[in-house]
Amino acid sequence: MPLPLSPAERAFVEEHLSADPAHLVLQAKKWPGLDVPKLAQQIRARQKAKSKIPTWVANLDLLFPANLSVEQSSSELTAAYKAALVSGETLVDLTGGFGVDAYYFARRFKKVVYVEQQTELAGLAAFNFTQLEVKNITVEATDAEAFLATLEEPVDVLYLDPARRGQSQERVHLLQDCEPDVLRLLPLLLQKGRAVLLKTAPMLDIDLALQQLTNVAQAWVIAVQNECKEVLYLLKPEATGAPLLTAVHLRPEKPEETLTFTKNGEETAQVTFSEPQRYLYEPNTALLKAGAYKWLSQEYGVNKLHRNSHLYTSTELREAFPGRIFEIVAQPKAHAKELHQLLPGKKANITVRNYPLTVAQLREKVKLKDGGEDYLFATTDLHNKPILLLCRKAEV
Repeated sequence: MPLPLSPAERAFVEEHLSADPAHLVLQAKKWPGLDVPKLAQQIRARQKAKSKIPTWVANLDLLFPANLSVEQSSSELTAAYKAALVSGETLVDLTGGFGVDAYYFARRFKKVVYVEQQTELAGLAAFNFTQLEVKNITVEATDAEAFLATLEEPVDVLYLDPARRGQSQERVHLLQDCEPDVLRLLPLLLQKGRAVLLKTAPMLDIDLALQQLTNVAQAWVIAVQNECKEVLYLLKPEATGAPLLTAVHLRPEKPEETLTFTKNGEETAQVTFSEPQRYLYEPNTALLKAGAYKWLSQEYGVNKLHRNSHLYTSTELREAFPGRIFEIVAQPKAHAKELHQLLPGKKANITVRNYPLTVAQLREKVKLKDGGEDYLFATTDLHNKPILLLCRKAEV
């Protein structure tokens, strides 16, 4: 197990938390009594994790692993949310990593087993659990398949967050390319767990995952601050039929947006189309990833602008719509002169959805800087005509 930072090392890390780690290493001779490369790695990892796990970053009793483990670790928000999705007495985290998920699961389960094949990382997690005074986590330094072979009785929940890096450290997304290979282990997982909670990369196609995974009872798409972070699949041996899909938008200091639907509900929903009306609606990214397109039109009484645009409009304000709501100010042409008359500051926040130009190309064409209180949406209308919509955020 690693040793805690000495008082001098803690003071160095605290003093240089905002410094450039590479610059510190180059100046290592200034601190002859300290292992500056080791401390610079701690600082670099904390900088990367600052927005994801702020309470851990602020705790100088904890040690941080190499950057890759920090990159793949869950955020405090998502870890706390997923811990509330499952229940029982015993949970096994088969891909322990940095241990953030195991820590939050331990708040809800009587016993948590943390499994990690990297011995050094497992030792670091054990050290941190001790510092955090968590007494109901058992650390096992072995790989997932070997540990499953030791289970004589099924546990309440098996949790996996497979590593999404290939042998050359390239990013991978398909289930069969991750480590461990969940598809190969699936029969064993369903035998050893009464429930299996699987976390996948946001880039993985949900329809493909549902086809490859059997016995999916429910799936969640989780976004934080309108950025899609992870997709979760809950597998149960007895689950049959179409699973529920839940889109979750977590917003610090704001109520979460949560909507549940089914693929069948999406396929049979009655969608309506119209020209742009008074209000414009942009769904949050969790809903867009989950594929709730026609269902949103039916559920909230809003019209789509185009089949592939995924922007909505209405004459009356729909305050409960899960996403950003704007009031349409004008429908200008994509001409710099006209837009500069409407935008004297020559700047706007540009969003492109189903439009022939990229944001960069459109910004160059109309000579607008980024920022301000005006929003310019470039999209396609129901007549397949490219249009611009100049908007301001609606008062809701």
